[in-house]
Amino acid sequence: MNDQAERLRARLKEKDSRSHHFKTIAVVSGKGGVGKTNFSLNFSISLSKMGHRVLLFDLDIGMGNVEILMGRSAEYSIADFLEKDIPLNNIISEGPYGLNYIGGGTGLSHIVKLDDEHISRFTGELAQLIQNYDYIIFDMGAGITEESAKFILSVQEIAVITTPEPTSITDAYSVMKHIHLMDDKIPFQLVINRSEGEREGQETYKRISAVASRFLGRDAGLLGIIPDDRSIRQAVKQQIPFVIYHENSAASKAIRSMTEKVGGRSGELAGEYHASQFISKLKKFLFNRG
Repeated sequence: MNDQAERLRARLKEKDSRSHHFKTIAVVSGKGGVGKTNFSLNFSISLSKMGHRVLLFDLDIGMGNVEILMGRSAEYSIADFLEKDIPLNNIISEGPYGLNYIGGGTGLSHIVKLDDEHISRFTGELAQLIQNYDYIIFDMGAGITEESAKFILSVQEIAVITTPEPTSITDAYSVMKHIHLMDDKIPFQLVINRSEGEREGQETYKRISAVASRFLGRDAGLLGIIPDDRSIRQAVKQQIPFVIYHENSAASKAIRSMTEKVGGRSGELAGEYHASQFISKLKKFLFNRG
């Protein structure tokens, strides 16, 4: 862990003072059990395989299972930063293909209750940390809470995970509506998981998109459709990310197609974003400051 922290510090020192562009994505769902964390992990690994520098931040507090899906156990979590004053750099763990991740622990509720001194420390260290990445993926808990909304409203884009099941569709729309009422500009991208074919996935997308257009007056993009693939279940049992377990499976190809859509542009990142913008918005929402 110390060697990893040293490498990160060295990379930060080498970084020049030019403005840094990166992308932040929050992965949400209306209900649990729709494959949100599995998507977050495999999407992040796929971006890393493309050569992007990716930090996966597990904020599915109490239910986070990123490490379980990888068959690993991180030494630290965000709770160690908050409770033991361990620097943010030092709680980062390394996953497959250079993916960096921060385990969730039980710290999110602590973050929003910190005093000014801890607030400054958290945002200051985070501001330095994100200079080292092209993408930060926040794996949020199911539904929306007061605490999770502060992170969700700070990102550039939201990936909403749903399955074709009617209850999942209803809950996905509910979470979109909740977010829309707080910010009617933040883009939505839908991911249809466990689809029994392209047709079912497209029909599911059209149903949600039509409702969002009619009642919220806005469009929702389709990031992709993940088929109901047996290899996913096998990979979960083996605690191996499915894009590694069977890289040519239908599900892995679907993930690869989505990462190419998001990050495949040569020489530039889709929807570039300044780190200072993200930190400014996060501070505003976390601490009710402008």
